Amino acid sequence: MADNKMDKIDLAILKILQENSKITNLDLSKKIGLSPAPTLERVKKLEQTGIVESYHAQVNAQSIGLNVKTFVLVSLAWQMENALDKFLDKVREIPEIVECYIITGEADFLMKIITKDIPSYEHILFKTLSQIEEIERLKTLMTLSTVKESKILPYGYE
Repeated sequence: MADNKMDKIDLAILKILQENSKITNLDLSKKIGLSPAPTLERVKKLEQTGIVESYHAQVNAQSIGLNVKTFVLVSLAWQMENALDKFLDKVREIPEIVECYIITGEADFLMKIITKDIPSYEHILFKTLSQIEEIERLKTLMTLSTVKESKILPYGYE
């Protein structure tokens, strides 16, 4: 379902599901002005076409003791054989790395790391990341507080 085949009802469904994925089909149908059966059909179609990939619980990290969020710029040692593949395999095994992006600019990757406290981050940095030989340089950016964190994609829903 390319975005030119989505109508305003599909877009409304996407926005509502991003705001609250636990909404019942009945409540969703009332909000978009369709009866429950066609509403469910549309949701299923959005899922089957891969536009809606999954549903998740958004957990407050601090409420479960995960208080430190850092962003780490990583420069790879490209001269090493299979540096990229080896690095990515190792990164995928570290649960504290919750996001990792290939970027342009002053580094090759940007990783988001979440830990319970500074000593835990220090452990990840010195005992885990520094042991990855494919990493040439690391630069940590420590977050102080979150100003905005939206899960709703910026798209013209109206």
